[in-house]
Formats: sequence, C-alpha cells, structure tokens
Amino acid sequence: MEKVRISKLMSEQGLCSRREADSYIERGWVRVDGVVVSELGAKAYPDQTITLERAAHAQQTARVTILLNKPVGYVSGQAEDGYTPAVALIDARSQWQGDRTVHRFDRSQLRGLAVAGRLDIDSQGLLVLTQDGRVAKQLIGEDSAVDKEYLVRVQGRLSPNGLALLNHGLSLDGKALRPAQVQWQNEDQLRFVLREGKKRQIRRMCELVGLRVVGLKRVRIGRINLADLPLGQWRYLRADERF
Repeated sequence: MEKVRISKLMSEQGLCSRREADSYIERGWVRVDGVVVSELGAKAYPDQTITLERAAHAQQTARVTILLNKPVGYVSGQAEDGYTPAVALIDARSQWQGDRTVHRFDRSQLRGLAVAGRLDIDSQGLLVLTQDGRVAKQLIGEDSAVDKEYLVRVQGRLSPNGLALLNHGLSLDGKALRPAQVQWQNEDQLRFVLREGKKRQIRRMCELVGLRVVGLKRVRIGRINLADLPLGQWRYLRADERF
C-alpha cells in the first residue's frame, strides 16, 4: 500500500476540498492517527484515521450555502460577453422573506462563493452557490450520486425511438451518456432526471431526437426542491437540510 497526499485523502473522504485541506494543514488543524500534521504535501496511508480540529469544524459551520431561483438572462459563473453573473442577485433585498434560517446576509458571505452545478444563460431554476468545498464536491464531483431534476418544454417531432434514446443510448462529444430518467409531463413538456451535467446537455440530447428546447427549469437537486422560492430570490440552505 502506497502513501497518498493527505489533502487528497481528505477530499476523497468528504472532509473538505483539497484547497481547504491545505489551509487546515498549514494551520495545524489536521491530525493523522491523533498526531498533528502541519507540513504541506505530507502523505499518509489510506487506512490511517484523519480528523479535524474543532477550529476547522467551526470554520466549516460558518460557511454558507445559498439556493437561488436563477432567472433567464444570467450566467452561472463569471461575467461574460456583457452578461450579469447570478451572484449579482445575492444581496439583502433579494433574500426570500420565507427564509427560516438564523443567517443574515453579510457581504463577507460572497467571498469564495462558488457555483456547484451550472445552469446556462437560457435556463432558470435552482442554482446552488456555496463557500463549502464539501458541498461542491458532493454535487459536481466525478463520482457524484446526487441527481438533478428538470422540467423541459419542447417543440418539434420526436423521432420514433426518441424517448428510449433519451433514457439511455445517446452520446455527446464521443462519450456515452449515463442512463437518465425521461418521461412526458404533458403534451409539450418532458421531465428529465440526470446524474451528470455536460455543457447544454439536455438541449443537445433533445436535438439528437428531433426536439428543440424552448424552456428549461431545474426544480430539484438531490433532496432539495426549488418549491415556492420566487424567481430572482434566494435563501440559505438550512442546517437540517441535506442534498
């Protein structure tokens, strides 16, 4: 058995992101089999026990995760081509009045706030922004098991075996897509449940079977539903909620 960088092990075990792990190691907040490790790049065996000091747990608890109902016309990540990033919607005025958490908005919460699972500019619905590397890894890591649900309004004529292909059998960028759950909600709307998120995936999948997407809304990520969160408003993820 070979030793592995402790920061990599911490990320794989869901303790934090690799960047956070390096920060915690530098501060002496990480123990391996009870011994404090403070050297960046230090390695350990995968079967050794890694624990975090109380200060690291406190810092993680203080980090916020925000749920936004993103409107069409906003980009998920950095501003591009003159378009406004979704994070610009996060301020005290747009916090949903139905938010039942104890958090109150502070501009420091915008530092290090990263999107965990993008929505393209033409799509709306549930967007997660988080300061917590554990949440980001859970939602967008290569081995993420968190599914995402979309309501998709379409036009066009579906090819004869199109619905079966949408569920399993399509490829994008030369790579087979994971099985999906796709079914009709009504005569012009499909319900998609995916466990991956390639760029413009649903729109491209629909094009392959003769359909054109005219409206796309993400309504759920894991156990978290968009529910009655108003368009353009946001709330904090509650302590009792898990994706």
